[in-house]
Amino acid sequence: MRTPRILFVEDDASLRLTQSLYLEQEGFRVVPAANRREARRALTDGPFDAVVTDLRLGDGDGLDVLSDVRELRPEAETVVITGYGSVESAVEAMKRGAYDYLTKPVDPEDLVRVLQKALERRRLRSQVDHLARRFAEEAGLNRIVAESPAMRAVMESLADVAASDAPVLIQGESGTGKELMAKWIHERSRRAAGPFVAVNCGAVPENLLETELFGHVRGAFTGAYQSKKGLWEAADGGTLFLDEVGEIPPAFQVKLLRTLQEGTIRRVGSVKEIQVDVRIISAGNQDVSALVREGRFRQDLYYRINVVPIHLPPLRDRPEDIRPLTDSILERLSRRMGRRVPKLTAAARRRLQEYPWPGNVRELENTLERVLIFHKKDRIDAEDLNLETPGAPSRGGEDDWNVPLEEVERRHILRVLARCGHNKARAARVLGIGTNTLWRKLKKWESVES
Repeated sequence: MRTPRILFVEDDASLRLTQSLYLEQEGFRVVPAANRREARRALTDGPFDAVVTDLRLGDGDGLDVLSDVRELRPEAETVVITGYGSVESAVEAMKRGAYDYLTKPVDPEDLVRVLQKALERRRLRSQVDHLARRFAEEAGLNRIVAESPAMRAVMESLADVAASDAPVLIQGESGTGKELMAKWIHERSRRAAGPFVAVNCGAVPENLLETELFGHVRGAFTGAYQSKKGLWEAADGGTLFLDEVGEIPPAFQVKLLRTLQEGTIRRVGSVKEIQVDVRIISAGNQDVSALVREGRFRQDLYYRINVVPIHLPPLRDRPEDIRPLTDSILERLSRRMGRRVPKLTAAARRRLQEYPWPGNVRELENTLERVLIFHKKDRIDAEDLNLETPGAPSRGGEDDWNVPLEEVERRHILRVLARCGHNKARAARVLGIGTNTLWRKLKKWESVES
């Protein structure tokens, strides 16, 4: 194991020498400093695992050393030494981030124990940071590419958005990465240590949406044998992501509005109000403002969830992002599959750049994953991508330019449904619509045919 490196700041020469020697014998590598100036120079020259400083120094205050550590080596733990009667200063040092303080005369064994605990905290904090980075990589939080002007404009405002608790409404076509963006905002907010809970409002049957979000008490309905916490409570202290918010039935929109106004929820079958601290991020691939105009979404609820609007551009409007996105996805998927990252030929890159990507980033990722699964070679050519040239006739050779748009939609949905083995939930995910939306469309076409 690497020897811990300690900066020991003490203006008393004899104490500085004896304590440094003792720490060296206990397995630490010690860099002594007589004053703040020497300490700052040492901090500039190299990293430290911990800094021990007296609060009374010849050329400055030990609190100044803490400020220097925070500026130059924020990863280092700090321990302060104080004389009798200056405990108030030690408390101030703790407020500034010091791990612990010791009063003079300092028992060397006590100092070693405190340093060992401080270094253990540093190790655990480093592990947490590493796991957070791993989580971000697995969750895709590091996959947001913003080379294009359209995406740069989106990302420029997100730091301020993450810092606030204001409700956010993310809109964009299916596959543009709305949930990924919601996670990005959560992970950079003050709620990052809290839960991120996502619910697809379009995939939950209307009669179950209230109990899914708000929970229920025992005996609230047939089959409610025990009380259940809803997703809203599960997100307490964190973020609740309401995907496909435009699919929420009008009857439930009233209850949702009240919850957002009061900050409380009421479980189904209960009269008790429960205070819940949740930030709401909503998303939809439909234009929610259009739903308001059509009378399908409450205007007052729309204003509540749309405090901070974010529009994610489709991939066809951000062509500068296709190349870096492709490289990032190929590297990540290849690492997951345990294989070398294949090279794309110029023709393959040209095909990727020309294709309109109606399924956006999700379609790009699915395309590259399919190629990696079925093609084991180190080069990917245009033919391997299996993408139709824009404007080319369909594979069946059918000339359907004069077919109404609604009929094109019907054919596509039925084709996807058949490919999904008539699994409506899976087909809805592929189509990027809610299960309720798919069910309504199928019922409509069924009634027309009958």
